[in-house]
Amino acid sequence: AVFGNVIKPNETNVIHEEGSNITLICSHYPGANDYLHWYRQYERSKPEFLVLTHGNAEKAEVSDVDPRFSVKVEKREKNHADLKISSAAVSDSAVYYCALAPTVTGNTSALYKNLV
Repeated sequence: AVFGNVIKPNETNVIHEEGSNITLICSHYPGANDYLHWYRQYERSKPEFLVLTHGNAEKAEVSDVDPRFSVKVEKREKNHADLKISSAAVSDSAVYYCALAPTVTGNTSALYKNLV
């Protein structure tokens, strides 16, 4: 049995020419309050947040980190929150992660600890 939501990429390795447009596909089964985060991680670095979207978003969300990155949610049999990279550069070579929130596993006491 699977508890929670399962997300996965359609491809694990993507190779494109510099200057091309790239779409990284992340599909998941829809949930009530789906927030999907995209991260990029360079070798020997921590993951870097790129963009957040909601499962009910009607327009593409553009990254504040780099406007070449955007996410558009498409509803099919599974929801797709695809990361689009326009005019890809060599510096975009990295590992990309899509993460579905909420990711809290029951420890809600620390959720808003720093808010006063």
